[in-house]
Amino acid sequence: MKKSIRALALAGLTGVAVMAAVPSAEAHGWRRGPSSGAVVAGVVGGLALGALAGAALASPAPPPRAYYAPPPPPPAYYAPPVAYYAPPPPPPPVVVYETRPRVYYPRSYY
Repeated sequence: MKKSIRALALAGLTGVAVMAAVPSAEAHGWRRGPSSGAVVAGVVGGLALGALAGAALASPAPPPRAYYAPPPPPPAYYAPPVAYYAPPPPPPPVVVYETRPRVYYPRSYY
C-alpha cells in the first residue's frame, strides 16, 4: 500500500513538474478551442489515475498479528530429598535348645 501511494505521489509530482516546465504553445488564433487530443488525454489520464487509486484501495488489508501465549516452562526434575537412615539392627542371636547329651556307661559286673 505504501509503495503504490508513493508511486502515485511521484507520478503526480512528475506531472506537475512537466506541466510547469513546458511553455504554453499558442498558435495565435489558429485552431482555437479545445482539440480532441486534449480531451482524450484527459480521459485516459483520469482512467489511469482512477485505476491506480482503485488498485491501491482494493488490496486486502494484511491479516492481524497473531499473539500466542508463551509456551509452558519445561518440567523441572528435582532430586529426592536427602535422608539419612540408620543401619538396621543386627539380627537376634539364634538360640538352639538342646537336651543334655546322654552318656551311656557300660554296666559293670561286680
